[in-house]
Amino acid sequence: MSGLVGRLVGLRQAAGYTQASFVVAFATEAARLGIAAAVSVRQFRRWENETPPPLPHPGQQVVLEAMFGVPLAEMGFDVPRHRVTAAGPISDSGKVKRRTFVADAGAFVAATLTPSVPGPRVGVVEVGHLRERLEGLYRTDHTKGSVPAAVQAGHIEADINKILRKGSYTSAVGRELHTMLAELHGHRAWYGYDGGRIAEGRSACVEALAAAQLVDDPLLQISVLETLVLLAVKADRTWEAASAVEHAYRLAGRARAGSTVHLVIALRGANVAVHSGDLSSARRALSRAVQYQGRADSDEEVPDWARFVGPFEVDYATADMYMRADQPQRAVPFLRAAVQGMGKGLARNSASYRVRFADALLAAGEVEEACAEVGGVLDMWGGIASPRLLGKVRDFQRSAAEIGSRTARDCVERIREAV
Repeated sequence: MSGLVGRLVGLRQAAGYTQASFVVAFATEAARLGIAAAVSVRQFRRWENETPPPLPHPGQQVVLEAMFGVPLAEMGFDVPRHRVTAAGPISDSGKVKRRTFVADAGAFVAATLTPSVPGPRVGVVEVGHLRERLEGLYRTDHTKGSVPAAVQAGHIEADINKILRKGSYTSAVGRELHTMLAELHGHRAWYGYDGGRIAEGRSACVEALAAAQLVDDPLLQISVLETLVLLAVKADRTWEAASAVEHAYRLAGRARAGSTVHLVIALRGANVAVHSGDLSSARRALSRAVQYQGRADSDEEVPDWARFVGPFEVDYATADMYMRADQPQRAVPFLRAAVQGMGKGLARNSASYRVRFADALLAAGEVEEACAEVGGVLDMWGGIASPRLLGKVRDFQRSAAEIGSRTARDCVERIREAV
């Protein structure tokens, strides 16, 4: 078997497919990506056995690259210059402008009043104020960390519960209040993850999922499932995390969700695969994420919880795969791109990414640059309260302490003083 032809065979076998099962998986992947492409066993056999193999058409190329996680040229095909896919970081410093989802308050006016207990009338204005406070949780978490955000969330939840018990409101307003309560449970699940309180976070996920199902909001359910994936991975419940990813894909299809929502799900799929050491599945998930990212700008409606995602998240997840494969040198350029590509207003995420970048630099032998990155994080340390970030910094401290250089010793001492 020639080298060129053998590449495609090797990729298929490494992914665990026969020719027949690959054709079935190809159709599933094409449907998931929203691409009108198919392949028969006979055609796939020609790709594997003929020299040179016939070139797949552009739609087939996209699906093949998503499934195998490598450019078409690396599969043994003679690809024209204009169709060559570049493999590398995809972060871009340009700003992505999207129209975000805003609840339609117009329906509140027409709904009938359904008071359960006589109490203060609650209408669109009061709901709007609560919504503003709820949206402020994202800003607090991203800029100051989960600890102050959790305090704010507790106050908002108490106010909503008080209204639900004693207020008088329309059925539509009541539905919006229940929706916000589900979102708050989702926030608490994230705070549990960030604070290392995994059991508490999983319990909040159960409450959030139940509340989201009651208001029949599939996008809200997806937002909870993507946090559940992180919690399940942390608890080493890989089967639960994988099931959450697949259920999220089903809900996204039912809701006709856009590419941004699918991008979040694909990244969670990569998290699961990397954690389980299935790097072949990780490459497929990341290639799928790249395809969704390429179409995200066309999304007209993006839920608040999905607005954080961008090219830097794809680069970060790619670097995570290389770190899991013990290849820190290959992780470094992706983490560098992720750190540089992150927009303003994400102080907590930026600090977390920089510490991970420092980990990769340290493992790659770039001690001075690694310590400089952590130094930058410590410069802004006083404004962020995130237990997960604290844990990452302490992990770096332990790793740096094993290095005998003066730079590493000074960095360890500064961490000790600051933290």
